[in-house]
Amino acid sequence: MAADLKLAAFCLLAVASLPLLAVADCECSVSADEDSDKSRALKLKIIAIFSILVSSAVGCAIPSLGRKIPALRPDTDLFFAVKAFAAGVILATAFVHILPDAFEKLGSPCLVDGPWQKLPFAGFVAMLAAIATLVVDTIATGYFQRAHAKNAAAVGDVETPGHHHHVHAHAHGDHGHNHGMPALIASSSSTSNTDDHAQLIRHRVISQVLELGIIVHSVIIGMSLGASESPITIRPLLVALTFHQFFEGIGLGGCIVQARFRLRSVVTMALFFSLTTPVGVAIGIGISSAYNENSPRALITEGVLTAAAAGILNYMALVDLLAEDFMNPRVQNSGKLQVILNVSLLLGTALMSMLAIWA
Repeated sequence: MAADLKLAAFCLLAVASLPLLAVADCECSVSADEDSDKSRALKLKIIAIFSILVSSAVGCAIPSLGRKIPALRPDTDLFFAVKAFAAGVILATAFVHILPDAFEKLGSPCLVDGPWQKLPFAGFVAMLAAIATLVVDTIATGYFQRAHAKNAAAVGDVETPGHHHHVHAHAHGDHGHNHGMPALIASSSSTSNTDDHAQLIRHRVISQVLELGIIVHSVIIGMSLGASESPITIRPLLVALTFHQFFEGIGLGGCIVQARFRLRSVVTMALFFSLTTPVGVAIGIGISSAYNENSPRALITEGVLTAAAAGILNYMALVDLLAEDFMNPRVQNSGKLQVILNVSLLLGTALMSMLAIWA
């Protein structure tokens, strides 16, 4: 777990430093901003930092605090419904907000050199990112499950001799079958515990991979807000990001609760999620005076990272969040719950998609 957190920190620092490459070397003219007002824009950016920070923290904390509220526990219908709504928000963010922006940047007329006009790189990068996420997801899950199976086998080898002797000693008596039953029950219980642990490993991998994907796109969208000098642009973006981070936090928080991490790990992951977008806004403020969003380096850097984030979030929303819950036996055996989850999913995608009209 510590290694994963170090990797997340490294990714955050790496992504945060890349936009500095776009400060100079511009071939395209800087777009004129009719509503440029640095003073008003700065006030809105400061408001955005605190607003997004609070909404992210509250959204991520709700599932954890919900464990003390019977209606919000991970095994309730309401928890499934809220998680489906949050997954819908993440899915709409990837398809409606992030991916079109990647196509716009990588298809910009400012990119006259290189292969950028010959191939739809945004879709290509998103596809590769989704495949890479699948590879990481399956390899990590398989690795931890094999490690657990190996440890369980080692423990079984230590305990087997004494247990075998006990069963054999009673095998010749009339009650041999009766004494064999506890062994069968123990074997069934062991299989159940193995399945539960495999599911726990799956939830832990899902939560960590999802957070890494969120870190990438959160820093980028935060920098876009921080680098803008137009209050007209910042105001709707502030509302959209506050809404988005809140429900994305609920989705991530739900995964963290199901992963049953220790308190220290839960707090660390929640802090990473809550701080990434505000940190991106702060970086955007710092480079706004020299930053040129139309420079080739800026377009390529942001376009590639944004497309990659879209691919990661598409995979996570569809495979690790929606498919994981929609194929749950509890959901499959309840027509009512299936309807509730589908309605929640569509509601989340609809509301987040509507925000694209203003932001």
